[in-house]
Amino acid sequence: MPATGITTPEHDARIASMTFASVYPHYVEKVEKKGRTLAELHEVIEWLTGFDGETLSRLVEEEATFEAFFAQANVNPNAGLIKGVICGYRVEEIQTPLTQQTRYLDKLVDELAKGKKMEKILRQPK
Repeated sequence: MPATGITTPEHDARIASMTFASVYPHYVEKVEKKGRTLAELHEVIEWLTGFDGETLSRLVEEEATFEAFFAQANVNPNAGLIKGVICGYRVEEIQTPLTQQTRYLDKLVDELAKGKKMEKILRQPK
C-alpha cells in the first residue's frame, strides 16, 4: 500500500482521544534505546510545540489527550518543512491538522532515534 495522507475519520478520532501520557514513555524508550537522551527528546518536543519540561510534565500528569495537547501548543511555523512517511502516512499530505501535528511529532522522534543530527531535525527554512 503506498503511503498517502488520507486518514479515516475513525483514525483521526482515535489519535485525538489518545493521551500524550500513554505515548510519551514509548518516545523516551525509543530514543534512549538508540543512545539519544531525554534532553534531546525534550528539545525536539519543545521545538515543535513550544512546551518546556515543566509543561510536558504537567500534560503527562493531567493525561492530556493529543487534542488537548496540541490545542495548548504553539506549533512551530517551520513544522510544514517536516516531510516523509511515518506509520504508513506521508505527513505532508495528511489533511486533518491534529493528525498531521501528531504525526509530525512521531516523525521527529523517529528521526532522533535514527541518529539524525539535531540541526537537521530542527528544521529551518533555506
